[in-house]
Amino acid sequence: MTIHAVGSRYLLVLAFVAGGCAQPLVEPADLVLLDGDVLTQGASGVADAIALADGLVVAVGSSDDVGRFIGPYTRVVDLAGRTALPGLTDNHYHGIGGGDGVDLTGARSIQDVLDAISAFALETGPSEIVVTNWDWHEGQLEEQRLPYRDDLDQATSAHPVVVVRGGHEYVLNSAALARWEIDESTPEIPGGRIGRYPDGRLNGELIDRAKSLVTLPPPAPPHPETVLDALVAEHAALNARGLTSIRYPGGPLAQYRAIERLEAEGRLTVRVNYVFRPPGDGLPGSLAEALETWPAMGEGDEWLRVGGIKLGVDGGFEGGLMRQPYEEPWGEGGTFFGVQTVPRETFIETVLELRRRGWRVATHAVGDAAIDLVLDAYEAANEEAPLDGLRWVIEHGFIPRQDHFPRIRALGLEVSAQDHLYIAAPSLIEYWGEERAAWTTPVRAYLDEGIPTSLGTDSPVVPWDPWAVLHHFTTRGTITAGAVGESQRITREEAISAMTRGYAHLTFEEAEKGTLEVGMRADLVVTAADVLACEDPCLETMLVDFTVVDGRVVYER
Repeated sequence: MTIHAVGSRYLLVLAFVAGGCAQPLVEPADLVLLDGDVLTQGASGVADAIALADGLVVAVGSSDDVGRFIGPYTRVVDLAGRTALPGLTDNHYHGIGGGDGVDLTGARSIQDVLDAISAFALETGPSEIVVTNWDWHEGQLEEQRLPYRDDLDQATSAHPVVVVRGGHEYVLNSAALARWEIDESTPEIPGGRIGRYPDGRLNGELIDRAKSLVTLPPPAPPHPETVLDALVAEHAALNARGLTSIRYPGGPLAQYRAIERLEAEGRLTVRVNYVFRPPGDGLPGSLAEALETWPAMGEGDEWLRVGGIKLGVDGGFEGGLMRQPYEEPWGEGGTFFGVQTVPRETFIETVLELRRRGWRVATHAVGDAAIDLVLDAYEAANEEAPLDGLRWVIEHGFIPRQDHFPRIRALGLEVSAQDHLYIAAPSLIEYWGEERAAWTTPVRAYLDEGIPTSLGTDSPVVPWDPWAVLHHFTTRGTITAGAVGESQRITREEAISAMTRGYAHLTFEEAEKGTLEVGMRADLVVTAADVLACEDPCLETMLVDFTVVDGRVVYER
C-alpha cells in the first residue's frame, strides 16, 4: 500500500541504495495508532493505522506502512482492533448544564420536583424567589407532564417559585404569579402565551415572550477567572465523550471573549464555531447597535470562528408554529397553532438587513408554518442577492413538509438537526399527536432529499452526550417512549458522517476536518467497541478510550 504523506516535514525523500532500490525516508510522527479500524470517512475507507504530527494527519494505511513513521519519540498506540473515527461534534450546543438554582436533573417524578423545591426553599429566606435550573425535561418524569401552578403550591407557598423549562417556558406558583401581578385579566403578550387550566384559571405557564412578565434576579457576576476555569472543565467533559468541535447557536459577546481568551492562553481543547444572538427584542435597531460591538462575520481561525447570527420565529416543544392546530395539555380542543415570536414583516426586514451586511443567518424554526416563514424571508433575501454557496441554516426543522424540500435545495440551505425527540417524545405526542411526533426531525427524509444535514443536541434542553444523538437517530429510540418514527432511522455510517463531515460542511471546514484523510486536522476519537458492528443500544453508552484534538491527547480513559 502506498504511504500518503503531507507537509514540509513529511515530503518523501528517496535515498538510492545498493541495487538501485529506493527507500522512503520520512520524519517521525508525534502519534501513531496501529492495528485497528480507522474510519476515515473519506476515500481511504477503513484503514488499519494512522499517523499524526504537527496537528495534522500525515499518513493513513496499513500498520506496516504507517509504522515507518515511528521514531524514537513517537507515541505508539496499539488499537488492538478498536475503532478510531473523526472527532465528534455538536452543531447546537448552549452549555453542559442548566444554570444555578434548584437542580432538577435527577428528578424522575413530579414529587421529586416538589421535594427538591421544598428542600431548596428551606434554605432560602422568606419571600425570596426560588428558581430552578433548566437542565431537565418533563419527559424524564414518571407522569410525563410539567408541574403546574397547583403542583408547585404544594412545595412552598411562602416563596415565589419559577420553574425554568428549556429556553422557552417558565412555570410559576401562585406566590410568583402574585409577585408579578399576573392574573386572568393580564393581556396576552404578542409572541407569547399565558397558560390556563381547562376552567380558565392560570396554570402558571408563561411561554416565549410571555416570560417578559417576570424579571428574575440577575446572578452574581462571577470572577473572570472562574468563568474561564468553568469553561475549561466543561470542555474537558466534552472531550471525555469524544467531542472535538462545537457550535454555540446564539450566544453573547462576553462568552465569545472568554473563549477567545482561552485560545490565547492555550487552554482551548475544543474547536468552536460561534453564532451570535441579537439582544432583547432582536429588532433591526437593537441589532444594528450589537453589530457595532461584535467581531466581523467569519473572523477567527481554526480554533474559534464567527459563524453567523441566530434568529427565531416560533416557540419550542410547547409552541411550535404549525399549519394545522394541535391539542395542548390545558385542553383547548385543537385550536392552538403555536407561537409566532416575531411579526412576519419584522423578521423579513431583519433577514434582508443581515444579508446586506454580509452576515450568515441561522433561524430557529420548529413547526411547518415556521419553516414557511423562514423560507419566505430567505427567498426575499435571495432575490436581492443570491444565497447560493452561503449555506444559510434552518435550526431544528422539526416538521418539514414535502413542498419545503425543493425550496430548501434551491436556496442551498443547511439543516441543523438535534435529538429533541429522544427526551421529549411523550410531550410531543401529547401536544401534536402521534403522526406529527413520529415525523419530528426526519433526518432520513432530509438526507434522501439531498439536503446537507448535521447533528447535535441543543444541550442543556436535551442531554449533551453525542452518543445519545447517534443512538437516537439510528434507532429513533427515546428515554421513556420506546422507538418513535422508526421510518426515519438512518444508518450508523450516515449518522457518523452527519456528525463529522456534515458538521464540517455546516461550518465551511470540509477542506480541513470531518475526515481522517492525509492533510486533515488531527482530531479523532477512539472507542472501546466497534461503532459499526456492536449490538443496539451500544451507541447510547459507548465508552471512549481517548480523544485527540490538534494531534494532542486531551482525554484518556
